[in-house]
Amino acid sequence: MSFRTTPSVDYVEDVSPGSGALPPRAWYASSDARSLSLNGSWRFRLSATAGAEDDSFAAEGYDAGNWAEVTVPGHWVLQGDGAFGSPIYTNHLYPFPVDPPYVPTENPTGDHLRVFDLPSDWPSDGGAVLRFDGVESCARVWLNGTELGEFKGSRLAHEFAVGELLKPGSNVLAVRVHQWSAGSYLEDQDQWWLPGIFRDVTLLHRPAGSVADFFVHASYDHTTGEGTLRVDSGVHGRVLVPALDIDVATGEPVTVAVEPWTAETPKLYDGVLATDGERVPLRIGFRTVVLEDGLVKVNGTAVLFKGVNRHEWHPERGRALDLETMREDVLLMKRHNLNAVRTSHYPPHPAFLDLCDEYGLWVIDECDLETHGFTEQDWRDNPVDDDRWTPALLDRAARMVERDKNHPSIVFWSLGNEAGTGRGLTAMAEWIHGRDPERLVHYEGDWNCRDTDVYSRMYAFHDEVEKIGQQLDGGTHKRRELPFIQCEYAHAMGNGPGGLADYQELFEKYDRLQGGFIWEWIDHGVKHAELGYAYGGDFGEELHDGNFVCDGLVFPDRTPSPGLIEYKKVIEPVRIEGDSANGIVHVTNKQDFADLSALAFEWSCQVDGETVESGSLAVPALAPGESAEVKLPEPPADGRGGERQWTVRALLADDTSWAAKGHVVAWGQFAVGARPLPSFPATDRPVVEEGRITLGPAGFDARTGALLSIGGVAVGATPRLDVWRAPTDNDDGAEWQTDTRYGMLWRTLGLHRMRHRLVSVEAGDDALTVRTRVAPAAREVGLDTVYRWTSDGERLRLSVSVTPEGDWTVPLPRLGVRFGLPEADRVEWFGGGPGEAYPDSRMASMVGRWQSTVDRLQTPYVRPQENGARADVRWVELGGLRIEGDPEFWFTARRWTTEQLDAARHRTDLAAGDTVWVNLDHGLHGVGSQSCGPGPLPQYFLKAEPVEFSFVFSTTR
Repeated sequence: MSFRTTPSVDYVEDVSPGSGALPPRAWYASSDARSLSLNGSWRFRLSATAGAEDDSFAAEGYDAGNWAEVTVPGHWVLQGDGAFGSPIYTNHLYPFPVDPPYVPTENPTGDHLRVFDLPSDWPSDGGAVLRFDGVESCARVWLNGTELGEFKGSRLAHEFAVGELLKPGSNVLAVRVHQWSAGSYLEDQDQWWLPGIFRDVTLLHRPAGSVADFFVHASYDHTTGEGTLRVDSGVHGRVLVPALDIDVATGEPVTVAVEPWTAETPKLYDGVLATDGERVPLRIGFRTVVLEDGLVKVNGTAVLFKGVNRHEWHPERGRALDLETMREDVLLMKRHNLNAVRTSHYPPHPAFLDLCDEYGLWVIDECDLETHGFTEQDWRDNPVDDDRWTPALLDRAARMVERDKNHPSIVFWSLGNEAGTGRGLTAMAEWIHGRDPERLVHYEGDWNCRDTDVYSRMYAFHDEVEKIGQQLDGGTHKRRELPFIQCEYAHAMGNGPGGLADYQELFEKYDRLQGGFIWEWIDHGVKHAELGYAYGGDFGEELHDGNFVCDGLVFPDRTPSPGLIEYKKVIEPVRIEGDSANGIVHVTNKQDFADLSALAFEWSCQVDGETVESGSLAVPALAPGESAEVKLPEPPADGRGGERQWTVRALLADDTSWAAKGHVVAWGQFAVGARPLPSFPATDRPVVEEGRITLGPAGFDARTGALLSIGGVAVGATPRLDVWRAPTDNDDGAEWQTDTRYGMLWRTLGLHRMRHRLVSVEAGDDALTVRTRVAPAAREVGLDTVYRWTSDGERLRLSVSVTPEGDWTVPLPRLGVRFGLPEADRVEWFGGGPGEAYPDSRMASMVGRWQSTVDRLQTPYVRPQENGARADVRWVELGGLRIEGDPEFWFTARRWTTEQLDAARHRTDLAAGDTVWVNLDHGLHGVGSQSCGPGPLPQYFLKAEPVEFSFVFSTTR
């Protein structure tokens, strides 16, 4: 006798999208029909396997009093202090065997229970719909003991008809959620794997004659200034737009004069779709998206996308975002000059798209699809090229398009991300083109552009981007006729990205290049009591990709990183350039649609970084692309002989929805004349006595030549040559990169363990000269270094000459001197600021007088690394010393050594010591974005070659 058991969870490994859910339809935030949020505290039970428990928990009267509680929306692994499992981070590897459509028996399964009463005034007529906006990764649903169905598609909405099942009293909603399912093979996005009901759960009353699905078609004719509105509706009704005197039946087109919607001028008209049973508010934006002349045009104008990729993230709640967090994202984007967002790699919460409509952002709405892990087997068994999976792919495409189709901000539908190629993607593209021919289709993986309307790439290097702009990149004839965008570029991981300005120069030079989207918006650090922010591996994952999940323009708490500040400057919508010789500022409007009437301009003149005069500047309301030369006033006279410069700013003239009056949109800065260099007559001679050398205000060790003090300021460690920096994520690079990864070569060469050999200490007539050789162990290359100290009686000058020896085949990380001060806190400097800068990420560095503390000089990257350099420093004061440079120099100061910074894996690993370590650098190597993109361009290499530089030390006490 034999027997076979059939688990009751076969649906988990079924490639179908599910059963029981209603067809997808347009989402809207509110109407005059009743709704009931079922968010809040739910009873929760976690099982180790999908079939560990039976379905009895879904029955009415089940006692779940001993269950735990979780908050919905939420992820159970981010609740319960670890009792419910932990997050898992992988970039592309599946954290389970690749055996589609099967998943492991060890499949964490969360049973959720919510008992709710209908409000006493809940209507008794009509029906009701239960809506889930997002559940990862597979859910089975019961209401009052009746099974409604099951579904997959984690970032997509699913609705169930429940009107006949509702009761006035206690209603029992039961949801079983499985972490792994066949759907997980389609959701291998670069992010944390986080199971749970993480978006809203809502009960919607559906009165008789209520609105079902509807499609707002609102085009704009830029030649006539007229818009045409037609609202197709599954239920007959009328469309009213009071501001346009529109009152027409659904399905009937009407053409009127309108103001168009663009990301720069997001004009929305309030309207209503009224049926016999419901009134739904509409926010209508008139715009037309076409592919014309090989360009993406909106309202007849080619658009330059200055965008970012955005994952949904909160450091405590994961992908369970509230409206205010979404609004904070949009406001930060607008305030930093971004005009576009790609919803990587899934449709966002629909309220985010409402905000993009309201504030103005172009959107690439991306389907919830990625099968990146199949690269490990050369795409064998890839679901997008397997007909069995095509219904699931089409379901995901339809649920995205139908849900989001009424948003004017959306200009592209994206088939997904990093899913290879295949018949399923073609089927998706054909369906989308047929359903919505008024938008374009995007997919980066389709380099032959069979299914897409744009040639899209990730991380193409600068030289290739230029060839593409010149149409010298080869490829199919169709591809060469299409516009090009970088849907991902300039990987914002750790310190960087560098090279943004060089990319933007190319985008603006060649019409075919229509911009790109930085990867990505936010660091996905998980708030952690001991580590500050955790990343991959911090939860004991078997497979993980470390801090690759922390690669955003804002830190986990949404504080802008230096990368975002740099990007704001690079993409600013007004170019301000100066001609100081003729007293003229050249202003160019770089916007696509708006003139400059919303901006006010002001000038200021600085002497040695301090503003001495300022005023307003009359700039005409230039149309897009126009330029003007505006005369500046005569610069004020300066009797001090200081360094003079102009700063011109473009500010908001009035309050807007996204920033207050006076918000700085763009700025330019240029010198009035050359910087006067400090004179330094060497008048004192070294005096040797009792093992000590005195030179002006300074004391040295006579045996080693080490500086001991300047005036009354003790020096904890003498200035000596330093070439090492704690490698950045971009220095280390990614293992798949074809470019040379210099961080690895630096460490192989031994630049992190340089040794200093004292050759001689020479007290001459006018200088103390210390000769050394600095070299790594086990290598023959070295740096002959000579320190020459002189004094004018009150000040001390250090001149450093460096001569490389041997065959230096790699650039240096840095070149300068490092020394220690026993006490230092407040810092003031004249130079670039207020934030950090590096050779290829210094556009946002504004020359001025700045103040900080040593602690605030640090940039809190989630994984500690080189940070905090200030550029173009003329002088700096800290710890009782004033240090002037000839030429300008780079400055950093921190309470730990570079070696300690290099060893740290989290910010909490860094403990302040008794010494403040100061770097005065003649040069730094660029940072690039090689953690996934290109390394620094050659012009930003710090080559090992003969060089001389000097610093003048004096005391401030």
